[in-house]
Amino acid sequence: MTAMNVVRFRVKPGNEQTFIDAHRKMKRGFKGFLSGRLVRTGEQTFCMIGEWRSFKSIAAARPQMIELLDSFREMLEDLGGGLGVTDPVSGEVVARMAPPKATKPRAAPARRKPVAAARKRTAKKRTR
Repeated sequence: MTAMNVVRFRVKPGNEQTFIDAHRKMKRGFKGFLSGRLVRTGEQTFCMIGEWRSFKSIAAARPQMIELLDSFREMLEDLGGGLGVTDPVSGEVVARMAPPKATKPRAAPARRKPVAAARKRTAKKRTR
C-alpha cells in the first residue's frame, strides 16, 4: 500500500534559497521513493512531502534520509517543544482524492429560425 511522509522544517534567515536548491539537486536514490514535493509554507518554513511504494520503504530509507538531513542540518532552526530541527510524520495512505473528471464542452445548440420567417417561407412554397 502506498505511504507518505511529511517533514516540517524552519530554515535560518538567509538560507531559504540554498535550502530550496539543495532539494532541487537532491539525488533520488531511495528504494521505493515515488515522488516528492517541497512546499513553502511561510517565510522560513517548509514541508517536504514524499510518496513511497510502501511504509516499509520509508522505514528502510530512514538511515539515508538522516544522512541527507545531516548535509543541510546547519541551515535549520530548532522548532522548539523538544522537536529538534524537524517534525516528521509518516503513514500508509488510507484514502485518495482524485481531481474531478474533466467534462467535455457541449456544442452550442443549433440556432432556431424565428417562427415568423419560417411561416413566410412556408407561405411562399404554397403559392408556387
